Amino acid sequence: MAERCRILSASRDQVGECPVWSVAEQALYWVDIEGRRIHRWSWATQQQRSWDVPERVGCIALTAQGVEPRTLVAAMESGLFAVTLGEAPAAAVQLLAPVTHPMANMRFNDGRCDRAGRFWVTTMCMDMSLAAPVGGLYCFDGQALSAAHIDGLITPNGLAFSPDGRTAYLSDSHPSVQKIWAFDFDTAAGRLSNAREFVDMLPLPGRPDGAAVDAEGHYWICGNDAGLVHRFSPTGQLVQSLTVPVPKPAMCAFGGPNLDVLFVTSIQPASAPPQVMQRSGAVFALDAGVRGLPEPLYSGALPVALSPFSLNHRPKETT
Repeated sequence: MAERCRILSASRDQVGECPVWSVAEQALYWVDIEGRRIHRWSWATQQQRSWDVPERVGCIALTAQGVEPRTLVAAMESGLFAVTLGEAPAAAVQLLAPVTHPMANMRFNDGRCDRAGRFWVTTMCMDMSLAAPVGGLYCFDGQALSAAHIDGLITPNGLAFSPDGRTAYLSDSHPSVQKIWAFDFDTAAGRLSNAREFVDMLPLPGRPDGAAVDAEGHYWICGNDAGLVHRFSPTGQLVQSLTVPVPKPAMCAFGGPNLDVLFVTSIQPASAPPQVMQRSGAVFALDAGVRGLPEPLYSGALPVALSPFSLNHRPKETT
């Protein structure tokens, strides 16, 4: 059993996001978006390794391809990529599907696989001060990136699926929105319908950021700016809040040998007291008191092989 709240990671991320627990490896993966890194922490060794990638990486999905070297699917700035993790910090990167953003200065943000192994990903404008409603929710099945299933989002987050796969959740964490929606989800067809407000977080502490669902069907979401992780019932009732000792928890995921540890990534704030800044950007392990679910693996096609020691994709120069 994990301690009530302990620091797990050796690094301090600028924007720590997308924790994903690998049951096969008994290891946690996550990303530092602005640091352009993918991290892995082993339960057995308690050691962390990190790999550099050529663009900001918003989210990742585990695949069944290899353990050493491990191949992931990563949603970055210009598209979706297969990333093979070689001798750290080297990684091989190959484009799977490009994206055409509706405006400049955009990237992928939150994402995860549904129960059928499709990779659902969101996009956003990197300048949140613009409050540009140009973000969308897309799906990648290994063949092509879909058209937007949902558009008009500013900072889409909180993507999760119920244990039976019949309900999907999505939030918009922008300060002007702060809402979580639920949708009926057809797993066989990969189709969303019956959009409805699940939780209005404007009256609650924290903005709705990254999320996870436990084995009982409760929805956990980080309360960014409030140092909290909230647990909502399937009917949208707030039933529990856990404290994290930093102001900006970003996303949570269940893991550990019994799937009863809640891992929480975090973001470095612009300013805070020194003791808070020393912890911010860490990954925390909390005793959740409830078990989670194994994360679905991406089931789409992947390249046959990638050299783990070369970068096959280079980012565009930005000004």
